[in-house]
Amino acid sequence: MLKLNFEPFPVIATSRLLLREVTVADASPLFFLRTDAAVLKYLDKDPEKSVDETIALINQVKKNKENGDGILWGIAFKDSETVMGTICFWRMQKEHYRAEIGYALHPAQQGKGVMDEAIKAVLQYGFETMHLHSVEANVNPANEASSKLLEKNGFVKEAHFRENYYYNGRFLDSVIYSLITPFK
Repeated sequence: MLKLNFEPFPVIATSRLLLREVTVADASPLFFLRTDAAVLKYLDKDPEKSVDETIALINQVKKNKENGDGILWGIAFKDSETVMGTICFWRMQKEHYRAEIGYALHPAQQGKGVMDEAIKAVLQYGFETMHLHSVEANVNPANEASSKLLEKNGFVKEAHFRENYYYNGRFLDSVIYSLITPFK
């Protein structure tokens, strides 16, 4: 079974990005990500109602990190303190060495390779340092950009569940992608 320890927080640097721990100081840009219609379009969740909800989320993320139950990085350019996105491992299945990956990015930064750069770094950390065997992603089938990102990074479409998710008065489909460790 996986035994995860995220202390000290694993800051990850790429050529352009700094993936770092989020703090209460990041509440405003995170609130934007959790309320913007373009960001939420395919996440099928209600926007947060207040910055206090975002702060509660930041506190929950901190608890998950401390317990080894998940980790979330804020994505920023190296020359900026401002978080423009997030990427995480959550829904940990420690007994199966598996986690779900999730991510969100400010619309002004989409289509510029930011998330591709972030996902490559986080997957390397997940497989090499956390010792994950597989990573899963749950995607709204209409989210073509996310599907392309995952496929570009080696994920394989494993399932298309019909109407398995109820949101906003409708039953929605889900597509499940997975990646088995490429770092053997």
